[in-house]
Amino acid sequence: MAGHEIPEPADRKQLADPGSELRAAEETRAACDPAFRHGVVVGFDGSTSSERALAYAIGMARRLGSGLIIVHVANRLPTTVWAGCEPPVFVDVPDHRTEVLGLELACADYLTEVPWILVERGGDICHELEEVGEEYSADAIVVGSTHGIVGRIFGSVAGRLARRAQRPVVVIP
Repeated sequence: MAGHEIPEPADRKQLADPGSELRAAEETRAACDPAFRHGVVVGFDGSTSSERALAYAIGMARRLGSGLIIVHVANRLPTTVWAGCEPPVFVDVPDHRTEVLGLELACADYLTEVPWILVERGGDICHELEEVGEEYSADAIVVGSTHGIVGRIFGSVAGRLARRAQRPVVVIP
């Protein structure tokens, strides 16, 4: 058969355990972004408190000589069939705010001091910030404080994150 080669046993791919591909992907991702390994994660939604948190995180990353991982958690709305009492289902809502934030950040002069990336996630803010922190082995997570009645009733993101995070959480007032 012209053009077809039968591989020798040494050339064949050996089957490995199912987790080895996942570990290889994680090692590749970590190797691709060395500037962001042990970086500073900051939650950012464009609000005044998140802008203050971003400013602090930029200074922190600059002092540490590391990268900045800016995380925007997109909207996920719970939808429930009330009559049937079924458990809530979360529906991803297109959030163009991340694109707008990315463009604003790309044009910002104050971000030229440190390498940075913008990560979009969907879901619970606390869970997603901690998950990104774990993925990048972040040295800290920086968030702005919540002001207003919503934070007092439901608990602030900063408070919930500080209780559950596996790394230092810096809350900027």
